[in-house]
Amino acid sequence: MRSHGWSGNAPASDEEAIDRILDAAAAMVAEPGSTVRIADVARSLGVTRQTVYRYFPGSDALLIAVAMRSANGFLDQLARHLEGMTDPVEAMVESMAFSVENLAGDERIRFLLGGSGQTGATVSLTGDAAITFGRSMLRRFDVDWESRGFDDDAVDELAEFTLRLLHSYLVDRGPAPYDGAQLRRFFARWLGPALAWPQRA
Repeated sequence: MRSHGWSGNAPASDEEAIDRILDAAAAMVAEPGSTVRIADVARSLGVTRQTVYRYFPGSDALLIAVAMRSANGFLDQLARHLEGMTDPVEAMVESMAFSVENLAGDERIRFLLGGSGQTGATVSLTGDAAITFGRSMLRRFDVDWESRGFDDDAVDELAEFTLRLLHSYLVDRGPAPYDGAQLRRFFARWLGPALAWPQRA
């Protein structure tokens, strides 16, 4: 870790440096209409852009990291909400509905789930960071995925599918979006057969 800069208060480790960078970026994301640029983050921390680039290759990667960190709190809420649900259909239907109902207004999570990056590129729904998020979510369920026919590859595919579906709801919920029981019936009707298929196969 480079010790110069940091407004005269150098972090003691790379981990602390990353935390400070993420804190600065998160504060900017929280400002309505803000644009998070590496140069602005570096300036707020009293370091050069190269210092920030050492940890994050670009603005999109930085935003994904901010979203991943903020997602920890949501994953805890989701795990508590789904506690005791061992049936994959019940757990997935409720997790999808709960996620749609609670994430629609969180811009940082929308970036994680595939919102357009500030450089003009689209943050990949199949990238490592996104799949890691989806896998972490599924592995915290009380579902025994293996006994239900889901190996590691199938869990990753389900994570990808879940992210794609969530993205569609977060970006465009439609003029009269489903909610409550109606939303859960919709997910149960179309997700239920797909979730039962691996065990049958």
